[in-house]
Amino acid sequence: MKYGLIAGNGRFPLLVLEGAREQGVDMVVAAIKEETAPEIEQMASTIEWVGVGQLGRLISFFKREKVTHALMAGQVKHHQIFRLNALPDLRMVRVLARLTRRNTDSLIGAVADELEREGITVIDSTLFLQPLVAKSGVLTRRAPKKEELSDIDYGLEVAREVARLDLGQTLCVKDRAVIAVEAMEGTDAVISRAGQITGGRGFVVVKVAKPGQDMRFDVPVVGLATIRVMISAGATALHVSANKTLLFDRDELIQLADGHGISIIGGEHQS
Repeated sequence: MKYGLIAGNGRFPLLVLEGAREQGVDMVVAAIKEETAPEIEQMASTIEWVGVGQLGRLISFFKREKVTHALMAGQVKHHQIFRLNALPDLRMVRVLARLTRRNTDSLIGAVADELEREGITVIDSTLFLQPLVAKSGVLTRRAPKKEELSDIDYGLEVAREVARLDLGQTLCVKDRAVIAVEAMEGTDAVISRAGQITGGRGFVVVKVAKPGQDMRFDVPVVGLATIRVMISAGATALHVSANKTLLFDRDELIQLADGHGISIIGGEHQS
């Protein structure tokens, strides 16, 4: 069994490599030119830089390296979907031609299907990061207040529907009214926008996995940057899907939230 990593942006790919190394697993890396941080060169023993539309080159690299199992880690920004039209290779052109939709699930799922056709099994992207997966229950010193729980419950109803439609995973709620909904801009931008709308006067953030979340890709992630944005925007509580969300720098993240009175709760995922 040989592992390959398809690396997008952020720290996710670096943490996967660290986690794999701790378990004695060496991974070859296909790094996305438009997204992946150059620091990955220092961690990967074998690396190939591929364009976001170079599916054929990615598959050829994995086949050459005899990769049998692949992980996808790190976001490829949603706007890259539109840029694919500029420089896709023949393999990607064929994939795009078959798609009736070009949202995240459709596009990345189609890439995973192409890898599977070549005998490369795409596996759970959290395989080497289990200690960072959010558990169920209150994760911070402070539990959500009654009013925050009411907003979270309402937000979950809406967020699950938004996630089902593959529009985004995050929304912000105050007084049982949705303030801001994520589309392509990302979690931190949505929280910042909610802070501007409310004038920083307190709201909750609800982030959920999709119904039937495919753990191979687009897994919800929360990091220190998100907590810092919450502090700046005036958000007071955060809900994440337990067992479906990664908390990067988990200990530091919880400590930062505790220091600013922010409550974080892991809720059981509902399909």
